[in-house]
Amino acid sequence: MENILIGTVISECFSQHKDELIIRFETHTKSFYIKASLSPSFSCLSFPNDFQRARKNSIDLFPEMIGHRVMQIRQFNNERSFALILDNDKSLLFKMYGNWSNVILFNRNVVVALFNNSLPSDKTLQLNGLDRTIDWSFETFRLHEENPQKLYFTFGKLVWQYLQTKDFDLKSTEDKWESVQSVLTILNSPSYSIALINARVHLSLLTFGTTVKQLDDPLSAINEFYHYFTHDFTLAKEKNKLLSILKGKLQGSENYHSKNRSKLAEIESDTNYKTWADLLMANLHAIAPGSEEVTLPNFYNNDYPAEIKLKKDLSPQKNAAIFYKKGKNQHIEITRLQETLTEKEREIERLKQEIDETESITDLRTLRKKSQSLGYTAEHEKQAETLPYHEFIHQGFKIRVGKNAKSNDELTLRHTHKEDLWLHAKDVSGSHVVIKYQSGKNFPKDVIERAAQLAAYNSKRKTESLCPVLYTPKKFVRKRKGDPPGAMIVEREQVILVEPRL
Repeated sequence: MENILIGTVISECFSQHKDELIIRFETHTKSFYIKASLSPSFSCLSFPNDFQRARKNSIDLFPEMIGHRVMQIRQFNNERSFALILDNDKSLLFKMYGNWSNVILFNRNVVVALFNNSLPSDKTLQLNGLDRTIDWSFETFRLHEENPQKLYFTFGKLVWQYLQTKDFDLKSTEDKWESVQSVLTILNSPSYSIALINARVHLSLLTFGTTVKQLDDPLSAINEFYHYFTHDFTLAKEKNKLLSILKGKLQGSENYHSKNRSKLAEIESDTNYKTWADLLMANLHAIAPGSEEVTLPNFYNNDYPAEIKLKKDLSPQKNAAIFYKKGKNQHIEITRLQETLTEKEREIERLKQEIDETESITDLRTLRKKSQSLGYTAEHEKQAETLPYHEFIHQGFKIRVGKNAKSNDELTLRHTHKEDLWLHAKDVSGSHVVIKYQSGKNFPKDVIERAAQLAAYNSKRKTESLCPVLYTPKKFVRKRKGDPPGAMIVEREQVILVEPRL
């Protein structure tokens, strides 16, 4: 960097991201840039050939440096820090300490400004106190043989991992010392490796792991490393986010399937309604009018006595008719649950396949195409955060569910058309639900039922077995001035009875 920066003039210093600082230097031929990325998860310098400053969300920093010339670059001994010494007695320190990385402006030896103000202890730093010494003698090594990491604090994790590949811990004191000297020789005349070590991209002065690229120029090496690492880091971050969404949906689908499978087994084992109806019809002559309970031989179970409770103000035939209707409803419910379970099983298999495919992706572009195909783009997430509703799709119809009382108003008053269908759990507080109208199409009964289930689930009747839900075209829903959030006047409504279900 000395060959490039000494004599250059700083023309810009700005930030347009929280953890990023850009410094522009003017040379005789072209501009030179230092890009300092200082996030807690990744601190690194890179040197882009060009950098287009954004017109918005960009702030100038360290104005005391602008127009001043770089006179010297000071590398501190045995320290992950260096400073640009300027012609106005100012110095800009790059402190590359991982989670505690920072860029600090000094006037002589006094801190003037910090890039990261959340590290207040940096205000007490002194340039003249940053140099550190290491005693490289054999005698000192022998004294610290049990904990050489503390003695050779500049080596870092990669150097010690490299030494472990050479069976460092199993060697004699003399052989360990020779291994350290061998490493020092390599570090003093290095080549620069971008390598995969423990499934992560590293820039190493030692050759081990799986080498991705080998370079001789340090600035080119760090630029390549920055590209590889940010791609790898971004890929892992976005992949984990997508996998988290998919696994969350899978868990929800499996829980739903398990719950409804148990419910189906319970209903299928309970055939009492039809049995009771058949027994009543076969024994009408033996049932006294006004009976509240009757015991009859169950010919479906070796004439074992069956106790049947009756409505005393109804005839045996009408009691039987009620049981037949309940039995029929049970059959309908069994069919619906079977269909739902089959649909959910297909969804579970699809989610498992999506998870397997996502885990195998190694390219960021492919991952983003995958996210887009599944509808989980960054734009979609950003929009979802600001919209007042959650959206569901059923048989091609969009069903929107308000998030809270305030969102209910916004959904109903700003995000609906007069022909949309509006739903709400009857006589209790809950979410407004809207089925979006499709030109030329009637609302299918199954779609209305699904929307009603969501309205019931997102209401105070969530835990009840059945919930009445009213529905009407949006044009018959209005809000009076002064009504509290979520309150509406509803006209010409119809009512459907459904089971609350997400």
